[in-house]
Amino acid sequence: MNAEYKKCIEATYRCLEACNVCYHACLKEDHMMMKCIELNRECAEMTTLALQYMQRSSTFVVPILALCAEICEACGKECKAHDYQHCQDCAEACFTCSEECRKLSA
Repeated sequence: MNAEYKKCIEATYRCLEACNVCYHACLKEDHMMMKCIELNRECAEMTTLALQYMQRSSTFVVPILALCAEICEACGKECKAHDYQHCQDCAEACFTCSEECRKLSA
C-alpha cells in the first residue's frame, strides 16, 4: 500500500462500507429515501474508484480525490438529515473520507 495514501485509503474503505450499509438499510425503511439511496450508491462507487487510483498511485489521483471529497460531502449532508443510526454513521464516515481526500487533493 502506498504509505502516502494510507490514512485516506482507510477512511475511504470505512466510507464505502458505511454507504453500502446505509443503502441497504434505507431500502427497508418505512418510507422511501430515494435521495439518500442515490447518494449512497454514488458515494460507494466513487470511493471504490478512488481506492483503486490511490492503490496504484495513478497520475490522476488528485482530481479523482477532489471529486470523491465532493461526493462524500454531499452524501454526508444528506445522511446527516435523517435520524436513523445507519444514516448518522454513514454521515460521519463520509465527512471523514471527504476531509482525508481534500487533504491529498489540495
